[in-house]
Amino acid sequence: MNISEQVAFVTGANRGLGRQLTLELLSRGAKVYAGARNPETLDIPGVIPVKLDVTKPDEVAAAAILAKDVTLLINNAGSSTGASLLEGDMEKIQLEFDTHFFGTLSMVRSFAPVIEKNGGGSILNILSALSWFSSGTAGAYAAAKAAEWALTNDLRLNLYPHNVRVAGLHVGFMETDMTTGIDAPKSNPADIAKIAIDGIESGSFEILADDTSRMIQGGLAGGVSALYPQLS
Repeated sequence: MNISEQVAFVTGANRGLGRQLTLELLSRGAKVYAGARNPETLDIPGVIPVKLDVTKPDEVAAAAILAKDVTLLINNAGSSTGASLLEGDMEKIQLEFDTHFFGTLSMVRSFAPVIEKNGGGSILNILSALSWFSSGTAGAYAAAKAAEWALTNDLRLNLYPHNVRVAGLHVGFMETDMTTGIDAPKSNPADIAKIAIDGIESGSFEILADDTSRMIQGGLAGGVSALYPQLS
């Protein structure tokens, strides 16, 4: 995929990784629709702002009608409530799934036919190292990301025959608003954006953006005892 020839739609484009993905796409010559719940906060010259809350089906449908020339969809919009599965507010847990799982699915169902009609293209779902691992805190986020990973696997199988490649980006902590207050090594989102777009351009199905993701993926084969030695 030559990025300079693509028309991209990025959700959650006004800050964090979404903003950096948008800037990276623009720097490579792509046309970019930038989705945000509050599009007035978008301050990136050259983008086409779109009002979009991925948890609202009417706004998703309207976005697909507006951006009818899209060939690359990046599902980046996210939430991080910090909710525990056992003790957290059920509304916060529901929000995590509404955003990461149902919001991503809603975007794909609306935009996959658009991409196919435009001759094919790619979809990138922004996942997480926590798609594969739980730290025992913020379980709602990890569970929703795990569900989004399963969704990504199923969609790539079903959309590949329609000339739509579905990729997943796994990444650990980044320097964004969501990770404020977390004391852990963090990647620069601008660097992660470059890795993500390089992966899309090369046709990768799975993009591991940092050492954390590579380490956790490597531990999956070892089962529970490898990932959670404290349970042994």
